[in-house]
Amino acid sequence: MTLQTWLAFLVAAWLICLSPGPGVLSSVTAGMRFGFRQALWNILGLQLGALVVLAIVGVGMGALLATSVTAFTAIKWCGALYLIFLGVQQWRAPAQPLTPDSAALPTRASKGTLVLRGFLVNVSNPKGILFTAAVLPQFITTQAPQLPQYLTVVATMVPVDVACMTGYTVLGVRALRLLRNPDAIRWSNRAFGSLFIGAGVALAAFKRGV
Repeated sequence: MTLQTWLAFLVAAWLICLSPGPGVLSSVTAGMRFGFRQALWNILGLQLGALVVLAIVGVGMGALLATSVTAFTAIKWCGALYLIFLGVQQWRAPAQPLTPDSAALPTRASKGTLVLRGFLVNVSNPKGILFTAAVLPQFITTQAPQLPQYLTVVATMVPVDVACMTGYTVLGVRALRLLRNPDAIRWSNRAFGSLFIGAGVALAAFKRGV
């Protein structure tokens, strides 16, 4: 991968990571519900999921999803149902305000639960896999060794995504600190829960070629 190609990929990586999607929703809601430090485990899960997606594309599974109706449909529905499940959880989250002198969080979750939460958000999104499969090959030189190029992609994509998801998590934390009224928190939970459910429905309705 030449320097010019890498710089082009770097720009694309920032645009991809900053664009709204399930990962962004996961980061914002994790920041709102669990606080910054605990929500970092959600970001770790997102990155592990992203690595799996890159590996899938690297070994050609992206092409399989693009050609196999059964594989695509199975993963699509798993991802859609999981997003809807997250939406229902967010909708039902307790409306407990965070006071300035209190370290209490609205909800607690284990580190493993948050890692799994982020991992499943990224790895169960076939639309994301297809998007990566469509974009990534444009920056890979087929005549050159593949492994060093994919390692470069990973070394670029992961830090960029961590930076973006950390920023979105901070936005979620700041939003939580601004919400002192339980009614406001309740409606905020319902709004983001609805976004998750909407993302799940949109994923369920997604068709290749659209």
